[in-house]
Amino acid sequence: MQSLRMIEDWPVPTAAVAVVRGADGALLGSHGPQRHRFPLASVTKMLAAYAALVAVEEGVFELDDPAGPAGSTVRHLLAHTSGLAFDDHRTVAEPGTRRLYSNAGFDVLAETLAKAAGIPFERYVAEAVFEPLGMADSAIDTTHRTPAGAGGVSTAADLAAFAAELQAPRLLDPSTLTAATRQVAFPGLTGVLPGFGHQRPNDWGLGFEIRDHKAPHWTGATSSPATFGHFGQSGTFLWVDPQAGAACVALADRDFGPWAAEAWPPLTDAVLAELRASAVSSGPPRA
Repeated sequence: MQSLRMIEDWPVPTAAVAVVRGADGALLGSHGPQRHRFPLASVTKMLAAYAALVAVEEGVFELDDPAGPAGSTVRHLLAHTSGLAFDDHRTVAEPGTRRLYSNAGFDVLAETLAKAAGIPFERYVAEAVFEPLGMADSAIDTTHRTPAGAGGVSTAADLAAFAAELQAPRLLDPSTLTAATRQVAFPGLTGVLPGFGHQRPNDWGLGFEIRDHKAPHWTGATSSPATFGHFGQSGTFLWVDPQAGAACVALADRDFGPWAAEAWPPLTDAVLAELRASAVSSGPPRA
C-alpha cells in the first residue's frame, strides 16, 4: 500500500505501520521496522481490556462485580466511568455519571483481575492474549507507573496479529467483542478525549474508544462512526473500521503532540481511500 509510505514524512526517529484485512486477517501492507519494539502507552488499555474480557468468559470474574470506588464495577472501570481521577486513586465523581478517562481505573482493573485469577496481571495477559496470538515480542512492563493503563511494549507485527483478532475473534465469543466495541457503555456521557478536548458525547465501549461523530479526532474524516480503537501518548494508535473491513496499526517513538494530531488523520484517510480504490478495481466476486 503506497499510502503507508506517508510515515516517512513524520517528524519521528522511527515509525512502523501495518494494515490488516478483517475477513481473513491478511496483511495488506506494512512499512517500517515491523519487529522494532515500541512503548505503547494507552494502546495498552486495549490489551488489558481484552484480557479482562477473556477473564469474564472464563468465569474469573463478572462485568458487574464490584471493583474500585463504592458503587463501581469491572464494567465501570473498563468504560472510564468509575469516578476515579486520571492518574491517582482519588474519587472525583459518582460511578456512571461522567466519562473520566483514568489510568488509575485500569490499574484497579488489573489488581481486581489478579486477585480473582490468583496470578499476576501481566502473566494473565501473556497467557490469555500474547501467547495464543503469537505476540512473542509483547509484554506489560511492571516497572511502569501505570502498567495496565500504559505499560505495554509491542511491535507492529504483534499488534497486526491483535488487529486481526479484533476483526475475527478466536479468543472471545464474537458477541462479547461486539458488546465491547460496538455498543456504547453508559451512553450519553460527556468527557474529555485526551489531546482532542471535550466531547459531547464521549462514547466508549469496554476498553475501546468508539469514534461515533467526535470532532476533532485522531482517526480520519472518512472513518466510519463504527470505528473503534485507541491511541497512546507515546505516538501510537490502532483503529479498526468495520465498514472498511480493515484495521491499521501505527507506532512511533515520539510522544503525542501537534505533529500526531496533524499527521494521523491524513494517513487514515489515505489508507481508507486506497482500500476503497482496491475494492472497486477488484470488482464483484465471480459467480
